[in-house]
Amino acid sequence: MNILERIAADKLREVALKKQVTPEGELRQHALFTRPTKSLKGSLERLPYGIIAEHKRRSPSRAVINQGIALPEVVSGYSAAGAGGISVLTDGLYFGGSLEDLQMARAATDLPLLRKEFILDTYQITEARAYGADAILLIAAMLDPGHLADLAQSARAQDLEVLVEVHDREELEAVRDCGADLFGVNNRNLKTFEVDLDTSRSLAGAIPDGALKVSESGLGRPEEIRELRQLGYQGFLMGESFMKTPDPGAALVELIKSLHA
Repeated sequence: MNILERIAADKLREVALKKQVTPEGELRQHALFTRPTKSLKGSLERLPYGIIAEHKRRSPSRAVINQGIALPEVVSGYSAAGAGGISVLTDGLYFGGSLEDLQMARAATDLPLLRKEFILDTYQITEARAYGADAILLIAAMLDPGHLADLAQSARAQDLEVLVEVHDREELEAVRDCGADLFGVNNRNLKTFEVDLDTSRSLAGAIPDGALKVSESGLGRPEEIRELRQLGYQGFLMGESFMKTPDPGAALVELIKSLHA
């Protein structure tokens, strides 16, 4: 069993238990469920460099990144710095996140929020809506194309945008017609955890017209982001390079200054 298979098995058990405690109908009664959502795609399109700044305490590839800064402080710092959106990791077992993190982020910012999660069930989409998300992540490596398309349709029915993440051309070709609002190219190999920006370079021209291109993982140097912008990427999902510093918001300020220098 590889890491993604193990994560999927753990996540399905978690979702099954959650359904017993909180039926989906109860989630729809949450105050945030009827809140008008904001477009992550639109927010990124309006910026020269659309940074999706991520709150990330730890990860399977890097263990602890930063658990010493309160989430509202991080999110407020990102907002003030000029982020186009905020990504909030809600997986607890592998990333140390929670749905409460998403809810606190919603209270701390008016920016569009992406729920970063291993989504395998429509129940998790309703959770995302109920806790204040504007968009969800669907990972092509964890879903067969038909299931991914069904989840994307469920998200759109709840006024949530969909960021579909791919890691290679085969995955992209399998899901290119799913109607994603954004396609994210993850530069990290999920089997080896190695990072290679050539993944974003090679897939830039293959992403369907109409979907906003997002490069994910391994980003940090302004010259890399400028290069990818020239290749058509308008979104850049970044977390670790900010979170490993004492002040993530200040780190984003410095990056944006460098990009415009």
